[in-house]
Amino acid sequence: MNLAIIGYGNMGKEIEKMALERNHKVGLIIDIENLGDFTADNLQSADVALDFSQPASAFSNIVKCFDARLPVVSGTTGWLDRFDEVLSICKEKEGTFFYASNFSPGMNIFFHLNKYLAGIMNSFKDYEISIEETHHTRKLDAPSGTAIKLADDIISLLDRKNKWEQGISTESDSIKIISVRKGNIAGIHTIDYDSPMDLIEIKHSAKSRKGFALGAILAAEFIKDKKGFFTMNDLLKIS
Repeated sequence: MNLAIIGYGNMGKEIEKMALERNHKVGLIIDIENLGDFTADNLQSADVALDFSQPASAFSNIVKCFDARLPVVSGTTGWLDRFDEVLSICKEKEGTFFYASNFSPGMNIFFHLNKYLAGIMNSFKDYEISIEETHHTRKLDAPSGTAIKLADDIISLLDRKNKWEQGISTESDSIKIISVRKGNIAGIHTIDYDSPMDLIEIKHSAKSRKGFALGAILAAEFIKDKKGFFTMNDLLKIS
């Protein structure tokens, strides 16, 4: 495949390496220094675009790909207040869109483990839930999109929780999310169920960005000749 990478930070560079390892071509790289190259003509030379840009530009980047009739994979977080709008535009333009807050195959297994545990814990009301996420200092959004998904999945299954709050939760129906930014940490997500009797903890630690990059390239390979909206559940066939 001939790929376009939108956003050439650490993640964009890792995706480029993984694409070349899997014998793909990277024909277009768009970053802040060459926004003049971000044109429909240039996009149309690609088979799939991968957007790992900044939250402020993600929405317009994705729509520009739809306008160029180019399938797009996005892993940018922090813009999801416009997510439903993107899905509507994708449907209207008969486009192709693959979104994940986290492309790591292992993290997506963790998502399902989280939901399974939350379903069990609905009957055990003595356990208080909290989430901690730790990332490198260059990550702009907090909480991470992954932490928000973990919290939302718990809320969907736990009758006693209706929302999440960043930092110290002030209400009994909320889940506390703690965000830590330090060093060059690729991503650590920990979920605690704490009771007066014991502590149950599940944790996912990314050792590098390589797993995220592999998932993104697998997503690009998956959607190349498809139409519609897809997630990691479709790619990994996890029900």
